[in-house]
Amino acid sequence: MEGSPLGGQLTAIRENFMSTPRRALILIDVQQQYFNGPLEIQYPPHEESLAMIVRALDAAAAAGIPIAAVQHSAGEGAPVFAPGTPEFELHPDIERRRTDTWKGVIKQYGSVYADTDLAGWLREHDIDTVTLVGYMTNNCILASAVEAEFLGFNTEVLSDATGAIHLANDAGFADAKTVHTTLLTLLNSNWAAVSTTDAWTEALEARQVLKKSDLGSSAIAGAAHLTRA
Repeated sequence: MEGSPLGGQLTAIRENFMSTPRRALILIDVQQQYFNGPLEIQYPPHEESLAMIVRALDAAAAAGIPIAAVQHSAGEGAPVFAPGTPEFELHPDIERRRTDTWKGVIKQYGSVYADTDLAGWLREHDIDTVTLVGYMTNNCILASAVEAEFLGFNTEVLSDATGAIHLANDAGFADAKTVHTTLLTLLNSNWAAVSTTDAWTEALEARQVLKKSDLGSSAIAGAAHLTRA
């Protein structure tokens, strides 16, 4: 059988099935808290990243892949992310698209997997690849992508559907653009395939994986870049 034309076709079908990502779209903390005040997303500007989040959401819905909406809670009465306050709610552009098929998740930690049932839900749906959009690159996107390695999920991060803030503390200062681009470079070197929403939508429609780098290749390219500079 394996040496016959039919056997070759079956082998090709199996290989194609195994290489086809079984995706879910995870919307992380697209809450009103991030659209004004000290946590307002600065880069890319949230009006731009929100439009890309909506585009990814509409593409996911059209493709029929599972969608989960995550909201961060700091507890009742907290100064930020307090349930029952307007800032805790999802942005209206997201909420109006919500359906009963979505998975709702409330988290208390940076990672969407920490102390939630999200990983179990993904496994129930036979998901092997999670696509992360939302906020912030410098907190929950980073934490979720790193933990996914241990859990066995492939991760995709959409660079124009995420965002960061300016940061300053005793260790130094970094503007939001530096934070965002640096962390996405870091993630793409090991933990995630980083791409644009348009490229991801094309890969989703074609049922193809997104290209990602690795630590060795990134190190060699980084050294070469420094030499050229």
